[in-house]
Amino acid sequence: MKLAYVDSSCLVAIAFDESDSKETRERLTGFGRLLSSNLLEAELRSALSREGVMEDCAPLLSWIGWVHPDRPLTTEYRAILGRGHARGADLWHLACALFLKGRLGELTFVTLDRRQRDLARALAFDV
Repeated sequence: MKLAYVDSSCLVAIAFDESDSKETRERLTGFGRLLSSNLLEAELRSALSREGVMEDCAPLLSWIGWVHPDRPLTTEYRAILGRGHARGADLWHLACALFLKGRLGELTFVTLDRRQRDLARALAFDV
């Protein structure tokens, strides 16, 4: 089964029907299982609220299996920051994905954020 860690940018693009949303939706449906940190929910709901959209995002969130690391992610943070700077939310998503990759092995990192994608590549993720 192909697994993917999904960054918030993907579901935000789909929720707002942005120009790349169709390709993003198609790409995500190609994976057997989608995983993410529950930070994705906060970021998606924040973006919807900011734009005054009170749409129910439960259907989008139902695609996601939630990752709950059971230890500090210090090792992952160091590995990421050793390859470049990441904003806090991006750092958290990348660290959660690294945590999973250590347990699951093969894992694709899916994001629409160029900087985050570059860091994911540097960390040896399929992107």
